[in-house]
Amino acid sequence: MEQLLLERLGEQQLPGFFLVLARLTPLFVLAPLFSSKLIPRRVRGIVAVALAIGLTPVVVGDRRIPLDLVAYVGLMGKELLVGLGFAFVLATLFAALQVAGTFIDTLIGFSFGALVDPVNGTNTTVLAQMYTMLGVIIFIAIGGEAWVLGGFARTFEIVGVLEMPSLNALVAGAVDAFVGVFFAAVQIAGPILLALILTDAAFGLVSRVVPQLNVFAIGFPSKLVVGLVLIGVTLPFVGGWLADEVQSSVSQALRTLKVA
Repeated sequence: MEQLLLERLGEQQLPGFFLVLARLTPLFVLAPLFSSKLIPRRVRGIVAVALAIGLTPVVVGDRRIPLDLVAYVGLMGKELLVGLGFAFVLATLFAALQVAGTFIDTLIGFSFGALVDPVNGTNTTVLAQMYTMLGVIIFIAIGGEAWVLGGFARTFEIVGVLEMPSLNALVAGAVDAFVGVFFAAVQIAGPILLALILTDAAFGLVSRVVPQLNVFAIGFPSKLVVGLVLIGVTLPFVGGWLADEVQSSVSQALRTLKVA
């Protein structure tokens, strides 16, 4: 393996290969689709190495990578930080979908049962899993992986392998992305949440007027029907929102990267 890399990259660019690979690694840990547990780790590793091999000659060029141990370890840490900042902003896109699904699950009552999410490998509720899977399908359909890889390649134009990023810009971008998760989730699930809250309020009034009525026996299936109907009605909106947000998230991720 090492001999193959030496022949392909050359001795001068081999350190650059590991720097590029370090920036790529967070993409396959956090970014949507690239970090999916449905893709075996070995496959993700092979793809990451292949991308690093292809990018290294372009990224490194004639630059001289310092081989001093302390300086090189510092560059490796910097590359991981840049990749983490880029991938984290993209990861919040799918986090918003999952949070929206969790909100709806809680109001409908599906949160009593949890399933294993095959995309993230975690315990999640029914609708949260559905929204996540829907996001993956739309992401693939609109060519989101091309947007992500194109944006990742541009990170080297903004912060080169020998340049240091602005920590203030990275932190501010990460905070904005984290705060935006809740706002985006409300955008996705807002109409459904409002309808379910109004349904609860209506049954509360009915229970006051007709105390003999078993509200729990009628309320749960009613909320279920209302929620599922509105989910079906709003799915096209969710698809359009995600298609717009993929490009917006890549742009936002690039804006978090600045040279110190």
